[in-house]
Amino acid sequence: MRIFDPHVHMTSRTTDDYEAMAAAGVRAVVEPSFWLGQPRTSPGSFADYFDALIGWEPFRAGQFGIRHFATIALNPKEANDPRCREVLELVPRYLDKDAVVAVGEIGYDSMTPLEDLAFAAQLALAVEYDLPALVHTPHRDKVRGTQRSLDVVKESGIDPGRVVIDHLNEVTVELVRDTGCWLGFSIYPDTKMSPPRMVELLRRHGTERMLVNSAADWGRSDPLLTRRTGEAMLAAGFSDDDVDRVLWRNPVEFYGASGRLDLSDADAPADFAGNSIKRGGA
Repeated sequence: MRIFDPHVHMTSRTTDDYEAMAAAGVRAVVEPSFWLGQPRTSPGSFADYFDALIGWEPFRAGQFGIRHFATIALNPKEANDPRCREVLELVPRYLDKDAVVAVGEIGYDSMTPLEDLAFAAQLALAVEYDLPALVHTPHRDKVRGTQRSLDVVKESGIDPGRVVIDHLNEVTVELVRDTGCWLGFSIYPDTKMSPPRMVELLRRHGTERMLVNSAADWGRSDPLLTRRTGEAMLAAGFSDDDVDRVLWRNPVEFYGASGRLDLSDADAPADFAGNSIKRGGA
């Protein structure tokens, strides 16, 4: 089973996690920029964080044969902090980087006017830089937040086939199913979605445009739940090809729209600069 986790916050995880993920079949990950739990107070702290996402984390992942990519944005929660507004001017500097395959996470946390501004501005950047967009739906008032996200996406003029609406569940999936956007689902130990619930949604809605992620971060989460979802699919009668489509080919197709998704050396380690080290010779 080959696995591409399209949304996992490896900055919050240990090298033991990378080792376990590699053993479980994870060969590529996308790490969206997000809220780290502790409020940041200046754009400089974001610059340091973004630099780590395109430098240090690819090195860590590469030690275990995992290809690491990133998405860059001012996240919705911190868009409400006036000290972070200048981050919107910083983001474009990173959108030309080879390891950046989308703009994200963008979207809503509390659905405030400041979040509206940051969301629209960064969808415009996705269009300008010809990148996909990763949209975070709020944990509270999820139906209204998902519908509002879809409205903003439509108003932006971005091709919906280049947008994933993430953190969906049984209540919100129907809102997104026929919009042309991709559908993202986060599998968690206690909240969000579980492997059995995800299998039931796949039975009902099929495997097209479905992205399954662990969204593992600093909270109670598990970066191996993508693997557990694949195992649950097989146990429920899905084919190996179905599993490969959901856990590998779908994320490759979505992020491949960036034109930057190089998976040719997915099993090769990397040096500190993020350059792959070829095995078996100079």
